Amino acid sequence: MSEMDLTAVESKATYEEIKDYVLEHMGLKVSSLYIAQVKQKCGIIERENYNKAKTESSKQPQCPLEKEKAIKAALRYFRMI
Repeated sequence: MSEMDLTAVESKATYEEIKDYVLEHMGLKVSSLYIAQVKQKCGIIERENYNKAKTESSKQPQCPLEKEKAIKAALRYFRMI
């Protein structure tokens, strides 16, 4: 079987792979939360988070534009977008 015969699951990068790529190529550390936010903006479906906040008013930090661009570059590199 050639490398072109990858299934959709095999072509997806893990959060750790995305973090490593962004750190190595852009010199930025990104969190899993930021990766999840960018994936959601790009329409990549994630499983439901079972560790949700108990109140609706709890605030989450939003991904800065610079890190969002770096994460999108990593997602393009891994052919996820």
